[in-house]
Amino acid sequence: MAYKNKIITNAKTGQVIQYINSSSDTSGEMLEMEATYPPFSREPPSHYHPSQEEFFTVLSGELTVRIDHHIQKYQPGSLIHILPGKTHSMWNNSNKPAVVNWKVYPALDTEYFLETATGLANDDRTDDDGVPPLLQLFYLLKTYNKSFRLAKPSLVVQRILFTIASPLFILAGYKKRMRKYLN
Repeated sequence: MAYKNKIITNAKTGQVIQYINSSSDTSGEMLEMEATYPPFSREPPSHYHPSQEEFFTVLSGELTVRIDHHIQKYQPGSLIHILPGKTHSMWNNSNKPAVVNWKVYPALDTEYFLETATGLANDDRTDDDGVPPLLQLFYLLKTYNKSFRLAKPSLVVQRILFTIASPLFILAGYKKRMRKYLN
């Protein structure tokens, strides 16, 4: 569970996130973080948040952002606003760390998604890009579907895959194993 000033570091991607205001600090209204993207980080999969909006302020370095198919680089002082349902990805394509203030409205379970994904990477349960094996990825996406969705495949295809794979999630014990990352 996140708390004020908690820091999580993803061993695979190098991203560092410090919680400034967790969902419990704001009664679920907002999650505020400071995220550091290491130099030349890789572009993560395009994704969207179905009912959340995000605000980013670049504090230092340079952040590259893809919104839909448009790529733009942002410098310190830049503000980025991502609307609910808008497909996007962010990474640092420069030789210096990029630091951003990151606010998510409402918080929903975003901090738990981030902690679980980071925990999986730190336990070496992901590839070098921080992506879990397919069945574990399906479980993660199904669990946090209210706050995080991949842009591809379509939501309909994802839901069909989740339904087919659900018995395997149970047999593999994912719920119990992934709970440990939320402390």
